[in-house]
Amino acid sequence: MKVIIAGAGSVGSFIAEDLGNAGHEVLVIEKNRDEAKKLNPDIKCTYLIADACEVSSLEKAGLSDADVVVAATGDDEDNLVISLLAKQEFMVPRVVARVNNPRNHWLFNKTWGVDVSVSTPHLLSSLVEEAVSVGSLVRLLSFEKSGARLVEVTLADNSPANDMELSQLPFPREASIVAIIREENVIVPRGDTILRSGDEVVVLVNVESESEVKSILVGNR
Repeated sequence: MKVIIAGAGSVGSFIAEDLGNAGHEVLVIEKNRDEAKKLNPDIKCTYLIADACEVSSLEKAGLSDADVVVAATGDDEDNLVISLLAKQEFMVPRVVARVNNPRNHWLFNKTWGVDVSVSTPHLLSSLVEEAVSVGSLVRLLSFEKSGARLVEVTLADNSPANDMELSQLPFPREASIVAIIREENVIVPRGDTILRSGDEVVVLVNVESESEVKSILVGNR
C-alpha cells in the first residue's frame, strides 16, 4: 500500500514509522526542512521537502498513485486543503485527516474530501465516557464517507436486552453487532448468543438505525 503523509511532526512521523515498519511504501511531505531532518533515519520511508497545499508538490509526490493520504499537519486549514486536493484533484481512494482544534471537527467531512477524521480530544472523551458509562450509548468512531458509526453500550441491570438471544432482538437491517465483551473475553456474536447484564456490546450503525439500537439495548428513557 502506498501512503503519503503530509506533516513530519510528532503525529506524522509516528504514523510513518508504524506503517513503514509494517512494510508499506511511505512518503512524507514536509515544507519545513529543519522539521524533516528530525525524522528518525531508521524510519522506512522517503520524504519530500515541499508545500503539500500546492498541486505541483502533490504531483511531484505522486498522489495519483497513492492508496491513502494522511493530512497530519498541525494546521487545520492546511489539512482541509490537502484533503480536498487529494480527493478532487487526484482521486485518492482514502483520505484521513487530523483535527487539531475540536471546534473545527464539523468541517472535516466528505465535502472537504475527508473519509476519516481523527480528533484526539474527541477520541479521549469517548474513551473516558466508554469507561464509566453503563446503560448509555457511546459513539466510539464515525466514518464520514458512509455515515456509519461504531457505538458501544454496557448493558445495565434493567436493559430490555438482558437474557435475550440475539435472534430474538428486533435489530434493524442497517445495524450489526460487531462484538460482545464479557469479563475481558471477546464473544463473536451469533444468533443464539444470550446477552447478559454488564456485557459491552459494540454495534455498527448508521444515522437512521442508531436510535432504534439504543431503544433495544438501553430502553426508552
